[in-house]
Amino acid sequence: MAVSYMTEDGYNKILAEINMLENVKRPEVIRQIAEARDKGDLSENAEYDAAKEAQGILEAKIAQLKGLIANARLIDESRVSTDTVQILNKVKIKNMKNNMEMTYTLVSDTEANLKENKIAISTPIAKGLLGKKVGDVVDIKVPSGIVSFKIVKISL
Repeated sequence: MAVSYMTEDGYNKILAEINMLENVKRPEVIRQIAEARDKGDLSENAEYDAAKEAQGILEAKIAQLKGLIANARLIDESRVSTDTVQILNKVKIKNMKNNMEMTYTLVSDTEANLKENKIAISTPIAKGLLGKKVGDVVDIKVPSGIVSFKIVKISL
């Protein structure tokens, strides 16, 4: 599994999710399996099959999250600068074609959330912005073609 970079906040959210899955969801699924088992013949017991399948999915999710945590590298937020675009920067960009301005925060893949304007550093827009300075114009290939963006502001 690859190293995943994340903030302390992102790391703590994953730990909380693992805790909830292990201490709330797992006992719930075990209870469902026990209830289904008590109903008798397991060969034709759809509830038992569904509960066992839910258990498999749950355990896979827990393993995936534990893998992320095991390979996590925390980003030292105090060392993030705004001289050039880098992870954890909030970047205001202007679409040169229609003059629309957007602000995105560049985050790790595990913390991306478009509703919060947090985009993963692995996305084409973020990759195109990384290392650039305020005033730079970058051409970025997006699904609709090539778009020119001007970097208006870099902040924390």
